[in-house]
Amino acid sequence: MTPSASPAPRTLRVGIAGCGAISRNHLAAFRALDNVQITGVCDVDLDRAQATAAAWGVPAAVATVGELLDLDLDLVSVCTPHPTHEDVVLQAAAAGVHVLCEKPIAIELASAERMVAACDAAEVRLGVLFQRRFWPAAQRIRAAIDDGTLGRPIMGQCSVMLHRDPEYYSRDAWRGTWANDGGGVLMTQAIHYIDLLQWFMGDVAEVYGRINTYKHGHHIEVEDSAAAVITFTSGAMATLEASTAVSPSLGVQLRVTGETGASASLTEFPEGSDGRVDLWAVAETISAEPAHPEGVHPNVDLATINGQLIPHHTTQVRDFVQALRDRTDPAITGHDATKALRILLAVYESSRSGQPVRFAALPSTKQTPAPVAG
Repeated sequence: MTPSASPAPRTLRVGIAGCGAISRNHLAAFRALDNVQITGVCDVDLDRAQATAAAWGVPAAVATVGELLDLDLDLVSVCTPHPTHEDVVLQAAAAGVHVLCEKPIAIELASAERMVAACDAAEVRLGVLFQRRFWPAAQRIRAAIDDGTLGRPIMGQCSVMLHRDPEYYSRDAWRGTWANDGGGVLMTQAIHYIDLLQWFMGDVAEVYGRINTYKHGHHIEVEDSAAAVITFTSGAMATLEASTAVSPSLGVQLRVTGETGASASLTEFPEGSDGRVDLWAVAETISAEPAHPEGVHPNVDLATINGQLIPHHTTQVRDFVQALRDRTDPAITGHDATKALRILLAVYESSRSGQPVRFAALPSTKQTPAPVAG
């Protein structure tokens, strides 16, 4: 007797909150999945919501999150401005609807913690978009840490040296403001790589940092440049530099050295392209390729950057949907996303106070005596 086939999974009903530029990635990702229906979109600008619904063949377009949740959703995808994330997530949790939220999870730590607590109390899943973790290059480095090829990380370096035209900030009134953007290069661009760095290196014990605005001061009130030294609870150390005052863009490089002495690094150049392993220094041999190949245009517009990330958005969205079906945690939870936010907020606090920000007791380290002047 031939066993009957397993029943097809129930179609999940999805709503998209916010119809700005990044919503295209969410719409494309959900549309690529089986047994998922995009039921509605919402935006405070109803005309924009209606135009988005018409362009993507979505049945409903509404102006409020409440109306969106009334469409009997299983999942809401949050693409609204940073400070509004909490309100959308809390409404969804109260309605028993799972949430996949764009980064940053919030612009204040207390807000992020309320979001996580609300979803936990309502027993709904909360995931946050950090799609670069799904790069094969990032997965390869994470595996090399876990399987002992690199071993426990001891040193890290993260360089986020990007180009933004003044028009990037001036065309939207909310960009580059503390109240509506939450920060500058750290909050909007570097948070992706801060997430990768802590995913590789582990929990953070202390952050000492500085921020400044070198190029875009006429257009923004937040930082366009930052630098930090980060100490981890394991005793590992890392440096971070980030800027949108760079022209031409140098992209992103992230390197990890493990306790075995081996090192690996990945590069995202130009911005928005897939991260690739450009250095693999293991077992007395080095395999390397240029971080900045000749003939590659370095400065890429935002629409192109976002478009190139759609495949990795799709991978993370697929992971989240599968977690809902399996009743497990997604790869990146709200709790995970709070770690990156906490690190970058500590850079801001340290820059204001001139003091390091301590998360946990620093591990004991061997101190090398300074040379005595003769």
